[in-house]
Amino acid sequence: MPEPAITPDLIAAHGLTAAEYDRLERILDRAPRFTELGIFSAMWNEHCSYKSSKKWLRTLPTDGPQVICGPGENAGVVDIGDGQAVVFKMESHNHPSYIEPYQGAATGMGGILRDVFTMGARPVAALDSLSFGSPDHPRTRQLVHGVVEGIGGYGNAFGVPTIGGELRFDAAYDGNCLVNAFAAGIVAADGVFYSAASGVGMPVVYLGARTGRDGVGGATMASAEFDADIDEKRPTVQVGDPFTEKRLLEACLELMASGAVISIQDMGAAGLTCSAVEMGDKGGLGIRLDLDRVPCREPGMTAYEMMLSESQERMLMVLHPDREDAARAIFEKWDLDFAIIGETIAEDRFLVMHGNETRADIPLRALSGNAPEYDRPWEPTPPPAPLGPVPGVAPIAALRALLESPNHAHKGWVWEQYDHTVLADTIRPPGIGAGVVRVHGTDKALAFTADVTPRYVAADPVEGGRQAVAEAYRNLCAVGARPLAATDNLNFGNPEKPRIMGQLVGAVQGIGEACAALDMPIVSGNVSLYNETDGRAILPTPTIGAVGLLERAAQMIGAQPHDGDAALVIGDGAGHLGQSALLAELWGRAEGPPPPVDLAAERRHGEFLRANHTLVRAATDVSDGGLALAAFEMAALAQIGVTLEPGGIGALFGEDQARYLVACDDAAAGALIAAAGQAGVPARRVGRFGGDRVRLGADEAPLCELARLWRGALAALLEMR
Repeated sequence: MPEPAITPDLIAAHGLTAAEYDRLERILDRAPRFTELGIFSAMWNEHCSYKSSKKWLRTLPTDGPQVICGPGENAGVVDIGDGQAVVFKMESHNHPSYIEPYQGAATGMGGILRDVFTMGARPVAALDSLSFGSPDHPRTRQLVHGVVEGIGGYGNAFGVPTIGGELRFDAAYDGNCLVNAFAAGIVAADGVFYSAASGVGMPVVYLGARTGRDGVGGATMASAEFDADIDEKRPTVQVGDPFTEKRLLEACLELMASGAVISIQDMGAAGLTCSAVEMGDKGGLGIRLDLDRVPCREPGMTAYEMMLSESQERMLMVLHPDREDAARAIFEKWDLDFAIIGETIAEDRFLVMHGNETRADIPLRALSGNAPEYDRPWEPTPPPAPLGPVPGVAPIAALRALLESPNHAHKGWVWEQYDHTVLADTIRPPGIGAGVVRVHGTDKALAFTADVTPRYVAADPVEGGRQAVAEAYRNLCAVGARPLAATDNLNFGNPEKPRIMGQLVGAVQGIGEACAALDMPIVSGNVSLYNETDGRAILPTPTIGAVGLLERAAQMIGAQPHDGDAALVIGDGAGHLGQSALLAELWGRAEGPPPPVDLAAERRHGEFLRANHTLVRAATDVSDGGLALAAFEMAALAQIGVTLEPGGIGALFGEDQARYLVACDDAAAGALIAAAGQAGVPARRVGRFGGDRVRLGADEAPLCELARLWRGALAALLEMR
């Protein structure tokens, strides 16, 4: 079958500009073959090359004494002591999930799990951060159902606990939902596997499921805006099989333990192309592939299709040649394909053969290292106008409005579909701040969280970036964990628009400042751009996934107050209502500046809480919805009432940062306030837990009535039951 002629329309369909195509021709010193055009398109698209964001990503702090491996590998690796390490990363599957919600979300979960076990780690936890359009938008219900079922269907069948996450709704996501998936695993600190190939003449081995036509061009699709032709993109979405992935996990870990593996790489975005090129480039070697040996599940697949397929549950490995028989036996035992499809070569070439013909012959390092890198024009986001007058409202009425909003209602409908108990190590389930799992066989535990407040970022990207990191830090501290490191998932619109690029630049600046101040280096991450439909962008959503360590699981701070406990706030509050949940939910207003973030105070208050954990029965950070919502959620969890001292709407619903709400008995409350005074940390009593009513100053309502509204609002609003 003859290959298509290379025309301007074909070049544009591959996401390459005229200037990028000229660069391609200069590298080859000739016009490309069709398969070569596809390979360059895959390697140079935004999703794989980070060509619009590399300049700014380099400014992020990525080092620290705890960091074993920072950005650049499949996932980040951080030391947790006793010869162990945690491996983790967050990635997006936004475009595929909007096109085909179930498979898009399922394969997003599968891909992030492979990133973790490719490093030699056994996955122990997963999180998700989900953003959808308005609840009354005609597609929202279908998207929510499909995405949640996809995450649960894949994670539950694979056998990893999904222990937390986020869910938000805003009309800005009507045309682009966001599905950000996080996974973490445990590995011996000296047993991490990397992707750099080494040794000339080493066999390149294909492992796992067979290659099909699903997902061809997926990475290129993820690097473009949506338009009226969105339904035509459905074939670019991959199809996942969690049971195959589970077998692949066990086979890979068994093979790694055998000593046969030199290097290993997940076949994720851009499939065989990206995995082979990255392995060769990192090892300073060339790669020769013979596609006639690739296991295919569909007849007549072309070289182009095989190189660009993103079929799931596949790995590429460089193997010690004397261990081939033992390696093959392991994969045959797990009923998975094992095929030697090439070898490493000394020459700087990416050579692809099919049907005894050369389908690609490209200088490998030029393909990988000469991807375009843009310093795109950007405009700083203008400062928001001052907040105008806030209408008077009764405190309980304001609380009701938050509780019945899908953004602040109980999210049980979502996480109850996830198995958070599999592996039997979960000690803090979803729905109450950071999730916590034991490090199996030890006294340690790890805490995980994912956080961002997009309306803050839209109003002030620098402050919003700082706040995303600060909230993740607080969520870890609130369970007693020492924050270790973070991963970022930067979701933005079209970077070719200076306004959007300015949002990205500002957010990265804020994230970098906060990560440096709080000793939470970024060790892995993902950038998802072009989240626009018909020119309308999402809210800027730089999600922060973070990991913290409890040296002893028994030191975890609880979540449930006891009847009679004092309610204390650590930190100051001036009643900041700019960009607050109260404004958004009651009056549909996104006005004023977001709350300022004092990074020194964040660190000081978090360290104080952890140092005095023995005095605290329960804790939560104060964020969306302010003190009133934090107190209600803590009370509803414990099924006891709460009384907060009289205060204005700002005191109850303001979203001032660096604050924690804690519960403890009276004796401990006195000791905590005294310790805070000595440490120079603000702390004061704001009320008491107990009874069966929620009292906000002089206003009150039965806890059971408010809790019923809160627990049923999400399902009722989206007609999910």
